[in-house]
Amino acid sequence: MTPFDQERLETIVREAEEAQSDPSFWDDQKAALEVVNRYKAAKGTLEDYLDVKRGSAELSEILATLDPDDSEMLELIESEEKELSEKVERLRTALLFRGEYDSLNCTLEIHPGAGGTEAQDWADMLLRMYSRWAEKHGFSWQVLSYEPGEEAGLKSVSVKVSGYNAYGMLRGEKGVHRLVRISPFDSSARRHTSFASVNVVPEFGKVSDVVIDPKDLRVDTFRSGGAGGQNVNKVSSAVRITHIPTGIVVQCEIERSQVMNKATCMEMLSDRLMQRKIEERDQKLRSIVGEQKNIEWGSQIRSYVFCPYTLVKDNRTSHETSDVSGVMDGDLDGFIYSYLEKESKDASSKA
Repeated sequence: MTPFDQERLETIVREAEEAQSDPSFWDDQKAALEVVNRYKAAKGTLEDYLDVKRGSAELSEILATLDPDDSEMLELIESEEKELSEKVERLRTALLFRGEYDSLNCTLEIHPGAGGTEAQDWADMLLRMYSRWAEKHGFSWQVLSYEPGEEAGLKSVSVKVSGYNAYGMLRGEKGVHRLVRISPFDSSARRHTSFASVNVVPEFGKVSDVVIDPKDLRVDTFRSGGAGGQNVNKVSSAVRITHIPTGIVVQCEIERSQVMNKATCMEMLSDRLMQRKIEERDQKLRSIVGEQKNIEWGSQIRSYVFCPYTLVKDNRTSHETSDVSGVMDGDLDGFIYSYLEKESKDASSKA
């Protein structure tokens, strides 16, 4: 892919315009909204690029014949330069999302490490942090499965995050997250260290070429124990599917219908198997799925320290902030973009 793939953006815009002209376009509102969001983002980036290209050429021509004493023209140039700078900054950000799967929706999974209630509470805190981040960015947030902790927090959770570049934004979050704080569950008020792992899987959808043999599946149904509402708990509508050859397990309990939950599980399983296939097929695509690590000391990608001082620091980029409250309230962009910028620089240096 070229540093700026104008042809790709033009293709996205053209195909989206053609899709929207179809009379049946809005029959599937969920799919239609995804097309519209992808169209708006691609069209906006393309327009910024063309405006910057055209504006830069015009400014160059004006500067070549500019009278230094023409104050009115100088003010105009300054205004134009400011507007172009803003568009260039938006383009710079857009260039960070050049991965083949960056534009896709994704599934975010969180699992606590060893440590019982303390770790389970930390996993629940991370869930809230990402939900607030998604809300700030206008991403759709749908809990697919939720297993509560015995006393507090959660044992596992899977969430679908939908929106243009959802996977591109969140892919750098995969890894182990470490918390240091005075435990609210310790009567002696001692400092504890907890770990939780985050996994991010692209929603491959139509780009997936995975074929699943039904004979390789074990399907279990059970009553939902999550936050899906009282009606889902009356019948065994929740579904868990185990892919026997790989041991991959997916679960969904959001719908009243067992059939719909099973369909969602099959989509999740297809995504996980596609992710695994990419890893096995081409190790150079390791950046897509991140690096698997144990949920323990020394393997964390980021540390969150609440006590004896306040600091959140990313071990990969060294980006840090003392605003722990802001981070836990969803202010993650500094960490997200510093990771993407480092990744982009590393890729350029290897090219």
